[in-house]
Amino acid sequence: MLCTMIGNWSATVGRALRGRSAPVTYGLIVLCCLIFVIGPASGLDPAYGTGDELLVAQRAYFRRWGVVPAGLFGGAPGEAFTPATALFIHGSWLHLLGNMLFFYVFGLMTEERMGHLEFALFYLGCGYLALLGYAAANATSQQSLVGASGAISAVLGAFLYLFPRARVTSLFPFLFFLPLRFPAWVVLPFWFTLQWLAAGRSSSGPGVAYLAHLVGFTLGFVYAWARFRRRPAVVPSLGVLPGPPVERPGPVDRE
Repeated sequence: MLCTMIGNWSATVGRALRGRSAPVTYGLIVLCCLIFVIGPASGLDPAYGTGDELLVAQRAYFRRWGVVPAGLFGGAPGEAFTPATALFIHGSWLHLLGNMLFFYVFGLMTEERMGHLEFALFYLGCGYLALLGYAAANATSQQSLVGASGAISAVLGAFLYLFPRARVTSLFPFLFFLPLRFPAWVVLPFWFTLQWLAAGRSSSGPGVAYLAHLVGFTLGFVYAWARFRRRPAVVPSLGVLPGPPVERPGPVDRE
């Protein structure tokens, strides 16, 4: 599995000092973290109990706010909103932190290029469609799906088009975790290929919704191509944080 790490924080710090900001990226990160902390998945609120009681609360929480494909296509009107609410729900600390760190690095520059309002609509729209695409391919599934990685994958796709020559420091396990620097046009298509291969091997059980990654990434790239193909490219300096974004279905409901 490819993973990426911090390469150069000076570019991010420099942009901040020059007065450039990314309020949508920061706001979404804060909102996702806040929702996670006050929810049962964090395990911090004693009101949800412990042990089996906490697991029951988590299962109900994921079903209420996550995407359940069978419910989404079952005709209940309220279920149409779940691909939007699921973007702000995460299944574990690792799930949350991995997604938010990845979003932080790629989201800052993408938002700066797109503009705040357009980036917000892009993130929400692509995230919704990525989860909808996963649900359509698993229309009879009773398993809940939560997480922001469909939207974050769209940010990666847009970043690939907007900043293809940005240098990314990466760690490859099969190369003994040696830090190597490659342009985004090498790293991100390689990540996409891994998602494609993993999607072909994945089952319908709990795990990572690779199809949501593929849909989100494709939507993000196509949108950036259609929107910015006539504008000159920008070549930034970038470092990337650990862990590809992952979309995790919540616990299976065993009614």
